[in-house]
Amino acid sequence: MSTEPALMSLTAVASAIADKQLSSREVTQSCLDRIARWQPHLNAFMAIEADEALKAADAADAALAKGGRRGKLHGVPLAHKDMYYEAGKVVTCGSRIRRDFVATTTSTALQRLKDAGTVRLGSLQMAEFAYGPTGHNAHFGPVHNPFGLPHVTGGSSSGSGSAVAARLTFAALGSDTGGSIRMPAHFCGVTGLKTTVGRVSRAGAMPLSQSLDTVGPLARTVEDCAVLLGLMAGADPADPTASALPVPDYAASTAQSMKGLTVGVPSAFYVDDLDSEVAHVLDTTIATLRREGANVVQVDLPDQRQLASASQLVLAVEAAAFHKRWMIERPQDYGAQVMMRLQNGLAISGVTYLEALRWRGPALAAHNAATAKVDAVIAPVSPVPAPTIAESDVGSSPGAEAVIQRLTRFTRPINYLGLPSLSVPSGFTRGGLPVGLQLVGRSFDEATILRIGAAFQRATDFHEKVPQLP
Repeated sequence: MSTEPALMSLTAVASAIADKQLSSREVTQSCLDRIARWQPHLNAFMAIEADEALKAADAADAALAKGGRRGKLHGVPLAHKDMYYEAGKVVTCGSRIRRDFVATTTSTALQRLKDAGTVRLGSLQMAEFAYGPTGHNAHFGPVHNPFGLPHVTGGSSSGSGSAVAARLTFAALGSDTGGSIRMPAHFCGVTGLKTTVGRVSRAGAMPLSQSLDTVGPLARTVEDCAVLLGLMAGADPADPTASALPVPDYAASTAQSMKGLTVGVPSAFYVDDLDSEVAHVLDTTIATLRREGANVVQVDLPDQRQLASASQLVLAVEAAAFHKRWMIERPQDYGAQVMMRLQNGLAISGVTYLEALRWRGPALAAHNAATAKVDAVIAPVSPVPAPTIAESDVGSSPGAEAVIQRLTRFTRPINYLGLPSLSVPSGFTRGGLPVGLQLVGRSFDEATILRIGAAFQRATDFHEKVPQLP
């Protein structure tokens, strides 16, 4: 066992607390100590609630001493993206507009983790209103990458990726509408799960795009993500779009090997114009999958450029519709880039939007037909490793959308189709920056991609690398 509890995985520390090898106070204090050292360098937290966290940890220890274990994550300290409402807490959504907004309800996903016994460390930074792929924030400053402080974390779950990578929290909720879980996971060297649309309730989470939003975890291991998904997934009366399909034993799936499974490698798009180091990581990962018993074949997917464009149209219109009142009443309170992107959404016609929505069913059917003989598809999360904060600080410049589109070109098609996708740490550049690859599964088949991802992590150690303070 590590002498620093904060360096343990979520599942390992939960077991240690349950077995009384560690107290929740010891674990919480270990996280707070790392937060104190790292926060000035990372800007990952929106709010740090040290006193409240220690008080809650003491209560968890007292309850455990009396045999009152609340759930699988009893006494485990976590922090989450600052868009998940918790009654009585300020939830800024990374914005000036909601800087003082106090939630009156608690999001379902967050409540289910609280019911499992977690302790709140505070809240994590994010892109303004979750509408940015880099980690920049015009109001609160950029979040920095623990593996290279001049580099972006990816967004919009910027604080989640950074804090999990630096071992400030054992896991964190993110959200993925156009890649906002997978990109921080890729850029920061952690594991991130974009769930199937409807697999996890969105009640009490700040909306961005009603058709595309998904709730999911970022954590250190696939096993950790599986545990978190199992706790959060399922029907919810507060969210009629949450699926009532049975919730599998995701944690059990992570114990299986990948032998006998078939993984598809796209013949085009996801392998085009890759940074040479990302391409190398993809090649070595494919070799590892084969060595671990997977059958790897080439797969011809439908035109992914059309899917990416359709996703962008839907997101732009739905985001603009949600923000229209504030855009009229408080335009000065938006960052320039977010305002530009919201205004772009207002310029898209209703006919174009409805066509993009109507095409979704046929597009998913075509994808399912193309992937009928594979269990998952593997692809890069982004064509490049993390760019620097300076070179990606495009604001509202004419070239901003091109930069955003390049970073998100491999994530948006998956959002449009509503499919699950797991980003796993798969290597590092020569300069020490993480590279992640995504495993794309079938609708509501998170279990299979978790199975492959966990087997890959048993065969590699990329997810175990801990960043060091400069």
